[in-house]
Amino acid sequence: MAQFHNVSGFLPFKGNDYNFGYPAGVSLMDLVPDNVRPMIHEHWSKFPPVNPMWHYLLAGIYMILGFLSFFGNGIVMYLFLTKKSLRSPANMFVVNLSFSDFMMMASQFPMFVMNCLGGGYWTLGPFACQLHAFTGSVFGLCSLLTLVAIGYDRYCVIVKAFDGGHMTSGKAFFLILLCWAYAIVVSIWPFFGWNAYIPEGILTSCSFDYITQDWNKKSFGLFLFIFCYCIPVSIIIFVYVQIVNAIRAHEKALRAQAKKMNVENLRSNADANKQSAEVRIAKVAVANVFLWLLTWTPYAYVVMKGLYGNQDDLTPLVSALPGLIAKTASVYNPIMFAISHPKFRLALQEAWPWFCVHEPKDDDSKSSKTESEATK
Repeated sequence: MAQFHNVSGFLPFKGNDYNFGYPAGVSLMDLVPDNVRPMIHEHWSKFPPVNPMWHYLLAGIYMILGFLSFFGNGIVMYLFLTKKSLRSPANMFVVNLSFSDFMMMASQFPMFVMNCLGGGYWTLGPFACQLHAFTGSVFGLCSLLTLVAIGYDRYCVIVKAFDGGHMTSGKAFFLILLCWAYAIVVSIWPFFGWNAYIPEGILTSCSFDYITQDWNKKSFGLFLFIFCYCIPVSIIIFVYVQIVNAIRAHEKALRAQAKKMNVENLRSNADANKQSAEVRIAKVAVANVFLWLLTWTPYAYVVMKGLYGNQDDLTPLVSALPGLIAKTASVYNPIMFAISHPKFRLALQEAWPWFCVHEPKDDDSKSSKTESEATK
């Protein structure tokens, strides 16, 4: 157990309300051994220790998220590798998302859990801290960018279907490589002196330095905010708004034509199935935008708050929770983009009949290419 030190010179917290069994006046940094202290920014010495139950609670949550992520993303990757019917350009993005999410949790939650249960601070040394932060950044950014690519693919299929905008395997592979290259290039800069990787929040995980108030750190934070949040979210909102508008315009045109012909609707049985797919895609589009904002906005807020706002509001828990929220994406992404879709559900039903998936087969061979791709 580390000895308690008063390293801050000032202790804004008073009384026994937040001691949780620690001596009065102890700061978060006082719990950290001397050999770990150089890694940690003095900002965290302003705050008292968090309730030790947070470490156990977060460790438990991360273990649950890790299991669910491995299970869901593992299923998606297995089905893609074993079922030829799923090997389409659109599904290349889905399986890349699953691989990235899988690796993100594999590289993050074991270290986090070890630190939570091993003392409540970073116990694995500077190199492991940099590795933890770098891999989390690469896989997290790749997942984020793959979501943008999935939105762009849906845009090509639905909005640009008659303008030669269909995605090919070669184009999909190029965009996937671009996602990985972008994520690696952004994440590698701290190794060359632009920003740095340090422990954050409750000190059981590592990330970019969004605390230090110099232009080196602040310029990198601004770069991240613009190129890894503002631009991706703008693209996502644009493509899904266009998708929803295209579907609404199509439905409006069909209703107007049916009214002129004095019939109830103009759809055949195959088109009726297509209508259902279109409505589903519109709902998924809205959900995608909402979940993307819910996942990444808290982390963007913390980074900008730390670099350009009032750092007194940036408590250990406020800094730690956005990372947890971002990692929940690795659990719901396979459900949103794969397991909930008919083609994957059919493959899942064939692979594991005991899985209680009941997806009716589409026997209509006249379904258009646009329909089949849009439902993947």
